Amino acid sequence: MKKYQLALITGGSSGIGLALAKALIQEGLNLCLLARDIPKLEKAQAEVAALAIDSGQKVDIISCDATNYEDLSLKLTQWTATAGVPDLVINSAGVTYPGYFQDLDLDIFHWQMDVNYFGTIHVIKSLIEDMIQRGSGTIVNISSQAGFAGVFGYSAYGPSKYAVRGLTDVLRSEMKPLGIDCHIVFPPDTDTPQLEFEKELKPPETKAIASASSVMSAEKVAESILKGIKKGKYVIIPGFEGKLIYILIGFMGDLVYPLVDWMIRSAQKKK
Repeated sequence: MKKYQLALITGGSSGIGLALAKALIQEGLNLCLLARDIPKLEKAQAEVAALAIDSGQKVDIISCDATNYEDLSLKLTQWTATAGVPDLVINSAGVTYPGYFQDLDLDIFHWQMDVNYFGTIHVIKSLIEDMIQRGSGTIVNISSQAGFAGVFGYSAYGPSKYAVRGLTDVLRSEMKPLGIDCHIVFPPDTDTPQLEFEKELKPPETKAIASASSVMSAEKVAESILKGIKKGKYVIIPGFEGKLIYILIGFMGDLVYPLVDWMIRSAQKKK
């Protein structure tokens, strides 16, 4: 990936973000990992730096809550003043909390929208003017397969990831003439701490739907993402199953919903 020299990865202390960082450091890039938890960031920094292929490569870290725009913007401005404006910005930070719609507190909806959607906007808004002025750059936004398919149990998570998709669709059109590329990623269930966290929260129907598809490793998802970026793909969907679902919903949506209904009825009978 020779055209990139510096990458910023949010959610870079774990999961897909960390897997991407480990892959990119081996491509020769300098990196900055942004997340909230300082001990996790420091651990990730050491793990990523150990994989560097050149002694001059840098792995910076920024501890910040992306939902706080003022703090985020200040810290990114301070970082870019010394490191430079990143060529590659990957928004991988995200949270989820599944459950039945009627049982979820309203705060859960606001929290997931704040982190998943507005956190993504805040990062881009903090950097976009400099990227436009330079006339180049790449923005990669991580959505979810729940961002193109309404999945039972994800009434708070799904809409926040649909919003990321809508944002990226618009940014693609607006930024392309300005020399900035955009990519939207729809990962499947991925073996990450987040997936482990939500296991006990999923309603039985959600578990039944999830069991119908396989779980990918964060490393395989990262590999697929970087391959898609290199090929210039706007929509990047790791794994065959996700690609198939995307096509089915796009071209045969009316036939997909009865299948989903049948899966839910089957799960409910087993409760």
